[in-house]
Amino acid sequence: MAEKLNAVKGMNDILPPESARWEWLEATVREQMGRFAYRNVRTPILEHTALFVRGIGEVTDIVEKEMYAFEDRSDKHGQAEHLAMRPENTAGLVRAVIEHNMLYDGPRRLWYTGPMFRREKPQRGRYRQFHQIGAEALGFAGPDVDAELILLASALWKAIGLTDVRLELNSLGQPAERALHRAQLIAHFEQHADKLDEDGKRRLHSNPLRILDTKNPAMKDVVESAPKLSEFLGAESIAHFEGLQAILQANGIAYTINPRLVRGLDYYNLTVFEFVTDRLGAQGTVCGGGRYDGLIEQIGGKPAPAVGWAMGVERVLDLLKEQGSDIPAPAPDAYAVVPDATSMPQVLRTLQQLREAGVRVQMHGATAEGLASFKSQMKKADNSGATYALIFGADELARGEVTLKALRDRSGAQIARPLAEVATWAATLQSPAPNT
Repeated sequence: MAEKLNAVKGMNDILPPESARWEWLEATVREQMGRFAYRNVRTPILEHTALFVRGIGEVTDIVEKEMYAFEDRSDKHGQAEHLAMRPENTAGLVRAVIEHNMLYDGPRRLWYTGPMFRREKPQRGRYRQFHQIGAEALGFAGPDVDAELILLASALWKAIGLTDVRLELNSLGQPAERALHRAQLIAHFEQHADKLDEDGKRRLHSNPLRILDTKNPAMKDVVESAPKLSEFLGAESIAHFEGLQAILQANGIAYTINPRLVRGLDYYNLTVFEFVTDRLGAQGTVCGGGRYDGLIEQIGGKPAPAVGWAMGVERVLDLLKEQGSDIPAPAPDAYAVVPDATSMPQVLRTLQQLREAGVRVQMHGATAEGLASFKSQMKKADNSGATYALIFGADELARGEVTLKALRDRSGAQIARPLAEVATWAATLQSPAPNT
C-alpha cells in the first residue's frame, strides 16, 4: 500500500459543511463591495520576489523570515527568475495597476480575495496558507475615501452579524513629520537600550516604529514613555485626521484613537486603522488598513495617493463561530428518491428540466452496492435538508407522474405532479409548500 500523504502543516483543506460558511461570507462580501462600487481584481499568487522586497521592505519579518521565495528553473540561457508566493496582496494589486496603466482615466476602487502564504508556526488564526479579502482605493487623496473604506468594513460587519469588534485609529502624518519623530524615538530607545529585547535592538535603527507595536510586556513602560507621533503632526495632517473623524461621527461609527497604532514602512502616511477583538487571543486584529501614498511611486509608478484595508477570512469566520452566529447552511430544494435503477433515464430527464427551471435538486445515486432501499433513500432525503422528496416509484412512473412529499412540515403532504408538465409546477418546489 502506498504511503499516505497529508496536507502541509498550516495549509488546510476547506471541506463541506465548513466550505458553505466560506461561500456565504464571499457572497456577502461581493454584495457589499458592489454597493460601494468597488470592482474585483485577481492577481497571480506568484510574483517576482523583488516586488515584495521593495513593496514590504527588506528588513521586515515578512521578507526576512516568513516569505516563501525560491529561484525558478533556469531557461536555455541559464537565467533564472527569483519568485515568491504572495505574503499579502496590496503590492501585487499596485503592481497590476501600474503595469496596466489603470489610473490613466482617473481613480479606481478595487477589491480582491484569495490565499496568501507565510512560513510561520501555525496556530489559531495564523496559518501558512491563509486567506484575505481586501479593498483598495487608488488615486483619492482626501479623508472622505479613508472614511468610506471604514464605512465599507463596518457595513460588512453588520451584514454578516459580526459583533465584539472595535475600531482603533491613528495618524502617521507625512514623511517629514515622521522623520522628526523617528529621530526622537531612536534617541529615546537608545537611552533605554538595556530594556529592549532582541527584536527591539535589531529594529532600533532600521525600523524603530515597529518597537511601539511590541507584544512584550517587559517593554511596556519604555514604549509608553516614548515620544508620540501626534506631537509632531503639522496642520494639514491634523486637518486630514479631523476630517476623517467628523465623517465617522456623522455616521455613528464608534472609535478610539490609539497613538501606538503604527505601520513600520515608509510609504504609509496619515490614516491607519484596525478593527480588533479580544475574543481570539493574541491574534486580535480582524481587519487592518491605512493610507499608503508612497507605495505606487516606490514600486515604479507615477506618484498617486492610495488607501486600503485587508481582513483575515479565517479570523472572521472563527469570530462568528465564537459568538455562536447561525450561518445558513445550503440545502437542495428537492431530493430525488429512485427505487429502481431502470427508471434513471426518465428520472434524469425530469431532474434536468427542474434544474433548468432554477430548482436545486439532489439525486440519490447508486453506490458499488447498488441503489439503497426506499426507506434508506427517504432517510437520506430528510438528512439532506431538502424541502421536498421527489418519489419516482414504479406506480408513479406508470401514471406519468412523480410524487412530491413535504419533508419540513408535520403534515408530510404528498402530491402527484405530471412529468409532462414540469415547467408548470417546478417553481412550487421553491415555495414553502406546493399548491394543490
